Amino acid sequence: MSTASTSSSRTQKTSEKVPPSPKFLTSDFLSDSQINELLNENIHGVQKKLEEFLDFHKLPTSLKEAILLDYYTSGFWWAKGKNFTVPQLSKFMTLLEKLLHNLQTLHASLEDSIKFLGEVMAEIGPNIIDKPYMNLFNVQQANEIVDYLKMSLFQHYKLYEFLFFSPRDEIVIGTEKVIELVKSADYPFPTPLEEGIAYDLYSTFLVPPPTPTVEVEEIEQVPSEESPVESEVVEVDPLANFTMEEVKTVLGQITDEVISSIQAEINEKLQMQEDTFNARIEKLKQA
Repeated sequence: MSTASTSSSRTQKTSEKVPPSPKFLTSDFLSDSQINELLNENIHGVQKKLEEFLDFHKLPTSLKEAILLDYYTSGFWWAKGKNFTVPQLSKFMTLLEKLLHNLQTLHASLEDSIKFLGEVMAEIGPNIIDKPYMNLFNVQQANEIVDYLKMSLFQHYKLYEFLFFSPRDEIVIGTEKVIELVKSADYPFPTPLEEGIAYDLYSTFLVPPPTPTVEVEEIEQVPSEESPVESEVVEVDPLANFTMEEVKTVLGQITDEVISSIQAEINEKLQMQEDTFNARIEKLKQA
């Protein structure tokens, strides 16, 4: 009886030392070597390394890749500032990836994600009595992780849902236009840039002058029978038949008509402004 009891007690002690298999975060998101590479970089180096590790190739034009890269870069940089060890950083980055994986593939709600976080922290967080061999984070670190996820992922959970489940229209950021210009046979070379100058300058200085197509006809020269005096051009003053007083009278009438029309236009504009000011004053009095 004593031998059987001793063997059974040994079996019980041995079974107590065997840790149960973990349910969450079984595979690491980043390897230990990748974590060590990230620890030796600054914030820009971390972003470049994560872009390489995550195999992002459409970062300049993909909003989704840019947001995910910022999500992981911010998380790693925060954990690095908390002086997490390499195993702690590995589990923390795996936790960040797992939360987004549940959201994207399982359509996990905010309540589901918070429940999942509680279960994960119960496995890897401070639980000295039941599973001291699985503790990676102490009480303070666990609280800090929960606070960080609360202000980063959980606070903007609707935006991440929109990122994964809402289709976005393709935005055209450029258009291509082809313009064909008709060239003449005697066009100058090289071709001037018509789109770079004003049309009046181009038409005045660059367009080649049209070739005259007027047919030259032979005109028979008939000797003129007119006298040299009659053939001379006589210049006649158009005001020769008017006196100075008549000219002044006509100019005075024209001047009066122009001034009266301008004065009427000015009076009309002044009347409109006066009406506008009176209307404003009435509104101010009523207010």
